[in-house]
Amino acid sequence: MLTESKCEKIIDEALDLAERASSKKRPIELEVTVHSNQESTSRFAGNEMTQNQSAEMDSLSMRLMVAGRQVKVTGERLDKTGLANLLEQGLTCAARLEEDPELWPPAKLNSKRYPGKLPRFRRFDEATAAMSAEKRAEMVRSAVEVASRRGVSLAGIVSSGDEVTAIGNSRGLRQFCRQSSLEISLTASAGDSTGWAKAFSTKADIDVSALAERAISKALAGRMPQDIEPGRYLTILEPSAVLDLLAFLWWDFAATSHIDNLSSLKDKLGTKVFSEKLTISDDCSHPLQHGLPFDGEGLPRQSVQLVEEGVFKNIVTGRRSADKLQLPQTNHCLPQPDSMGEMPLNIVVKGGETSLDDMIASVGADQEAILLTRVWYVREVDPATKLLTGMTRDGTFLVRDGKIARPIKNLRFNVSLFDLLNNIVALGESVGAAGEEGIPAVVPPMLVKDFNFTEVTKF
Repeated sequence: MLTESKCEKIIDEALDLAERASSKKRPIELEVTVHSNQESTSRFAGNEMTQNQSAEMDSLSMRLMVAGRQVKVTGERLDKTGLANLLEQGLTCAARLEEDPELWPPAKLNSKRYPGKLPRFRRFDEATAAMSAEKRAEMVRSAVEVASRRGVSLAGIVSSGDEVTAIGNSRGLRQFCRQSSLEISLTASAGDSTGWAKAFSTKADIDVSALAERAISKALAGRMPQDIEPGRYLTILEPSAVLDLLAFLWWDFAATSHIDNLSSLKDKLGTKVFSEKLTISDDCSHPLQHGLPFDGEGLPRQSVQLVEEGVFKNIVTGRRSADKLQLPQTNHCLPQPDSMGEMPLNIVVKGGETSLDDMIASVGADQEAILLTRVWYVREVDPATKLLTGMTRDGTFLVRDGKIARPIKNLRFNVSLFDLLNNIVALGESVGAAGEEGIPAVVPPMLVKDFNFTEVTKF
């Protein structure tokens, strides 16, 4: 892995080459991003290990601004010759482009507002970053032992990672971040039923046996699922299901989606659009969060209240979008150039005090509710209303009289996120959740009314 000092040396060499190639007739400004990543994955199926693999890659991108033109080139040779060749490629490409009248120069830190380097969050754990295949195999073994004891088949992955990102530019900005990661996804099979559990952390603090127990218990409880009539039901969404639905809303909080008239929240700033139970922020400093403390241009990410008690409060911006909309600059820019502009990447949904068990217990004898472990194959049908369609998977249950009554076959749903987030009955404690449609976030379980299930399945 590249160290901070090595990244700084590479950036300085690239900037030095750009300075030498610059002239009064052809001034060159440069932004350099160095990325170093190692990801190791152990896969298993049928209670047996099937694969161990590890990949490490170092890369560098140069964003050149030359005489009103912008180009970005990426390469994997980080020595001086490689940097020189990449710079020459970028200059050749820039000469063939038209001028961009809206081009901004590289970002510069305001020394009064951001003195020195950013605080380093504790998102790097040496033991996790250096995790061996043997250590991952031990984790797999602990999960498989639970599965063998319970008489089910278990499959999944244990993936550990080490990631470095460094940014520097010709205006003196320098940033560096290193983060470790551990992701574990488990699927249990018990005849005609499956169960699933997934977890993500920046350190090796995941209880693999407990995670396996969750997936296995879902599979065993879900055997011999029965049919149920489609319709609108009181529904309990576990955190992973909440994450994979709400992930389709995040870009609607980005300034560029409003500038391009693509946001479902267009012209709704300052109005109540969701239930008063809903409060959402983007907070990279949250202890359960992960990722870079700076944006794609190297500016410090700001904590932003997006929704407060149902009211749409703020939009995340980058430098250009903040200027266009005359809004505060929150430094959520994606690596430029990028048509999406910016994105809130550290979502925190404020939770409540109703546990998952309390939600189940609240369903009366004269009521029926559906408990969802997860959703999958979710797709957006209507961007304006955030109408989504998808299916349930790996643990779908009917709840009645304060307890899980029986497993049911999976269902297809059509639901608008505006309806969903205006129909919140109760929220549980927010947790760090992992899913498949969106990056990990901090979200609670939700109890909602009138969740629209449209079709039944055969499984």
